[in-house]
Amino acid sequence: MSSATQAAEPVARSAPSIAELTRLARRDMEGVDALIRNRMQSPVSVIPALAEHLIGGSAKRLRPLLTIAAARLAGAKDDACLNLAAAVEFIHTATLLHDDVIDSSELRRGKVAAHLIWGAPASVLVGDFLFARSFELMVEAGSMPALEILARASRVIAEGEVLQLTRAHDLDLPQETYLEIIGAKTAELFAAASEAGAVSAGAPAPVCASLRRFGRNLGLAFQLVDDALDYSGASETLGKNPGDDFREGKATLPLLLAIARTGEAEKAFWERTIDRREQTEADFERARLLVAGCGALETTLALAEDYAADAKAALAGFDGADGWKAAMIELADFAVWRRM
Repeated sequence: MSSATQAAEPVARSAPSIAELTRLARRDMEGVDALIRNRMQSPVSVIPALAEHLIGGSAKRLRPLLTIAAARLAGAKDDACLNLAAAVEFIHTATLLHDDVIDSSELRRGKVAAHLIWGAPASVLVGDFLFARSFELMVEAGSMPALEILARASRVIAEGEVLQLTRAHDLDLPQETYLEIIGAKTAELFAAASEAGAVSAGAPAPVCASLRRFGRNLGLAFQLVDDALDYSGASETLGKNPGDDFREGKATLPLLLAIARTGEAEKAFWERTIDRREQTEADFERARLLVAGCGALETTLALAEDYAADAKAALAGFDGADGWKAAMIELADFAVWRRM
């Protein structure tokens, strides 16, 4: 084979991952994990047992990792960001506990959902306990701006949950409202995690705004891919059962696109399964084929790629000498690669 032919061959690109970001943040995340395990303790034994069920094990801790990465990229030299990162994880875990009760979910992070083991009241109350712990950690961080950012995020997340609940099973949900819901439920905590990290580093307002933009767009990309995976992924990828969104009647973008594109031909099917939630075992497979067949997955994933590109663009002005910028760019690529 000639050198010219060799030169023309494409170079294989390895799949993006969070391995480098995890390596860079290893020492910081060890400190965050220690804080998390210390602060989830309580003399009321069900609290640490239930919290450990969800927090322990294989969780990526992506949101606190984002807080650490944003702080270091913004020039942080101390450990002021660790308390905020732990607070972010507690906020996230509390929302998951509440979500699973509301949605009657059976799996979370590949495990039986906590409310099926300890009951819905205990799950909700432990979620409240973790919210309280998160605010204690924020206060101890000693940054009023960071406290404001994460407190606002907690309020916005709750508003997103209520908005989703009030528009559940809505076959005519506009795409703008869907994006408003995921912007509040998911992207707001990504944005706040990044912005709080930058604030803890004492970064100027434009830097904090850029990192908030990165987090928000990353969160939107993640949620869009998650919603697509519900119709195409496996339990190992999702950490929950594929089809849960369909069975719960959630109006996610792949479903909304499929409803619009299949039109009158499938109107009765969608009204029965989503609006009235009268479903048989075979209905998810039919829905999955309709979603895939009309191109709804491709459209959803293309939008996720656009948001990931916007996230990467937000980092354009940062110095990449220390490796954090490249690792965060790879995180944005990983967000959309998970569909594979």
